[in-house]
Amino acid sequence: MSDYGLEVLWLLILASLGLSVVAVVFSILHQRHSQTPAVAYTAGKDVASDAARKVLREFEKNGHSADAALVTWSPDTLRKILADELPETQVIVVSNREPYIHNTRDDGVELLVPASGLVSALEPITRACAGTWIAYGGGSADRLTVDKNDRVEVPPGKPSYTLRRVWLTEEEYQGYYLGFANEGLWPLCHIAFTRPIFRALDWEAYESVNRKFADTVVAEARNERPIVLVQDYHFALLPRMIRERMPEAIVITFWHIPWPNSEVYSICPWRERILDGLLGSSIIGFHTQFHANNFAESVDRFLESRIERADAAISYGGRTTLVHAYPISIEWPAELLAKLPDVGECRARVRERIGLKADVKLCVGVERLDYTKGILDRFQVLEELFTRHPEWIGKLVLLQIAAPSRGTLPAYKQLHDECRRYVDEINQRYGSENYSPVLMVDKHHAQVQVYEIYRAADICMVTSLHDGMNLVAKEFVAARDDEQGVLLLSTFAGASRELLEALIVNPYDTAMTSEALLQALTMTPDEQRERMRPMREMVRNNNVYRWAGSMLLDAARLRKRGDLGRVTGNGERPSNNNVISMFERTRKAVS
Repeated sequence: MSDYGLEVLWLLILASLGLSVVAVVFSILHQRHSQTPAVAYTAGKDVASDAARKVLREFEKNGHSADAALVTWSPDTLRKILADELPETQVIVVSNREPYIHNTRDDGVELLVPASGLVSALEPITRACAGTWIAYGGGSADRLTVDKNDRVEVPPGKPSYTLRRVWLTEEEYQGYYLGFANEGLWPLCHIAFTRPIFRALDWEAYESVNRKFADTVVAEARNERPIVLVQDYHFALLPRMIRERMPEAIVITFWHIPWPNSEVYSICPWRERILDGLLGSSIIGFHTQFHANNFAESVDRFLESRIERADAAISYGGRTTLVHAYPISIEWPAELLAKLPDVGECRARVRERIGLKADVKLCVGVERLDYTKGILDRFQVLEELFTRHPEWIGKLVLLQIAAPSRGTLPAYKQLHDECRRYVDEINQRYGSENYSPVLMVDKHHAQVQVYEIYRAADICMVTSLHDGMNLVAKEFVAARDDEQGVLLLSTFAGASRELLEALIVNPYDTAMTSEALLQALTMTPDEQRERMRPMREMVRNNNVYRWAGSMLLDAARLRKRGDLGRVTGNGERPSNNNVISMFERTRKAVS
């Protein structure tokens, strides 16, 4: 090609490049002119959304339908689910603790309703379902109040379900409950730095009692297809025992305490047996997704199984078990509030009863006397506050309700003695003739008394060192229809995944928690209201009926899937019949 031809070619190339550059520049300028405001707005919105997604409340995770929040969850909702989705299905609840205890007194028989989170959550459910509740009968007059079949209709005066009592010998109770369950599994599952104790004799008692409860479930079942709600760590072997005798039953096991990571869980000598027992369930529920994940990792490590992570399920032994988070909650509206006067009168009553002056702030703690609840740590926080801010001495009282629990176990005796000693030290150091900074009441309170205390408090401290949920936090919120009061809540309680507007603290960090307590003491009424309103809305929307309804809806889908498999001839593959896809769980809402 001639020199002239080359020059022409280069000119064409340069012209083409120039036009391309101009086009690009024009395009950029046009986009900035017409779209910059919208892009900036969208970007800001995305950042805010990302931040919000990081703090999703626990019940919004794990595929639960957002539409379910639009449903008014009530006893009628549960009855509708049972009538529409599970017609003529018997509901059987199994727990160690019974909802009504009969004790002998000098003047006759006394009825006691235990102040238990498990009981307060399950009792409204069993009433709504007109079910059968199977529990250990430990009251001194329990045998006197049952019929020939060991049953009693409850609640007294307005019976709506049957309580079936199971009798245990003293040796069985010591080994199964105090031994394996509470000296072994309880400290194993809680980060509380108390060494678990495992004894072969305790394990044998635990296995024997689980078998006795399985016999009772079979005896109480009206047919082969009940829904059995197994509660807590006392009955890890029970699901498999029920499954062996009633293969068509839907067994829902709810584990009310944390599940440790697989390394900690490996301490248990009977780890494989416990996992095998639990995987006899159709559904296993935990309070948080974190504990559900820990359980799946333990199964993956110790059993030949397949973890279906996309469907939140575990395939083992030819069957599939759903493993989901179902955050437990409380009754809404709280029936006990109807029995109490307004907040002002409750406040006046409680303050007069404990001798509190008008200008003194009242902080309360309510729980069983247990080393996982952080009671000693709470006393340390109070002492830290007085050291850093001595102006609060004489202006703040901590009322600690500590119901006696498992008092025959050495760890609990030691805790009681330490608490009493520490309270005496604080009161001697900071108190006076007319002022005691800490009032510790180590006796049982009826739930209506507890709610009166909630309504009277300026602050409620929930400083659990490790807790599955802790319903005290939700009860305090429910009790405050005046939208006042401050909740100071441990990050190690499951409730902190839902009550995001509480003052979330690390109870191991005494200085940080004392500063949070100071913030609570000085918080304005307007800020208290701004924090309390969304927490009350959360408890109202995610009440105990939603907790139970979510599990019953999943149970209904499992039953329909299994029935379809039998009709179409696919019943030989039960592992597939039990899987509910996450899409199906999200799409399905209560009509």
